[in-house]
Amino acid sequence: MNLKIKKNKIKNGLYVVSTPIGNLRDITLRSLDILKASDFILCEDTRVSTKLLNTYNVNKLLISNHKFNEKKNLVKIVQKLKSGKIISLISDAGTPAISDPGRILINECIKNNIDVFPIPGPSAVSAAVSISGFSDQYYFHGFLPDKLSSLTKDLEYLSNLNSSIVFFISAKKFNKIIDILKKNFNNRKLVLCKEITKYFEEYHRIDIKNLKPFVNLKGEITVIISDQTFSKKKEMDESDKIQIKNMIKNNSIKDIVNVISQNKNIPKKTIYNYCLKIKKWYRKRI
Repeated sequence: MNLKIKKNKIKNGLYVVSTPIGNLRDITLRSLDILKASDFILCEDTRVSTKLLNTYNVNKLLISNHKFNEKKNLVKIVQKLKSGKIISLISDAGTPAISDPGRILINECIKNNIDVFPIPGPSAVSAAVSISGFSDQYYFHGFLPDKLSSLTKDLEYLSNLNSSIVFFISAKKFNKIIDILKKNFNNRKLVLCKEITKYFEEYHRIDIKNLKPFVNLKGEITVIISDQTFSKKKEMDESDKIQIKNMIKNNSIKDIVNVISQNKNIPKKTIYNYCLKIKKWYRKRI
């Protein structure tokens, strides 16, 4: 059966085009149509993008547009878009402006009433969520910060969210955060996705309390952590309350929350609120 697919007319404007995250065969037909119709293509690294475009015989001018020069390029690109050009924006892998450059240009286009069109495609985030078995209500955090203090603060914040959590991290850094993960997500599960769609792709499903350092972990890593309902109970029993009362005089609320949540399947917010209640009761007695 011959299926005729009607092509929409390609309008002038900026096209945010998703590209494969590993396997070059994952590019969509529409992405190729848009790239071939573009006057030129903005990309992060011309060497990476040239490999993809050569595979599909897309012979277009590539202009380097990364986080170090996108502000410098802004005026020139906007002028070309205003003159009626069709410009595609791609990243090295996945969707531009999602943990990749592009947001600055998109906002400038919006200010100047220039049409911006999404061309959806491969995504490490949706790929990881789809095979995790966790809640599809998820929070995407992007790349964890390099600075250890900022990274620790971010993970502490994320541990209070009642949703699946997705983040990117370099392979060499993952082993360094295992203790922090155990401290904040001890009763949850984790899927570590390595080199998604590539030849050496791997998926590791682990209870976080059983996490151990990986040997020779390499490549691009996407991590998804289960939501709280996967493992948390809702209420404290009497023994939990007694333990908190015994700890409250000599420990900070933060320390109590960390200790109790690691050893019991109780949400941190529940423990925190009960600590405040006990503190208030003690103040009234003084």
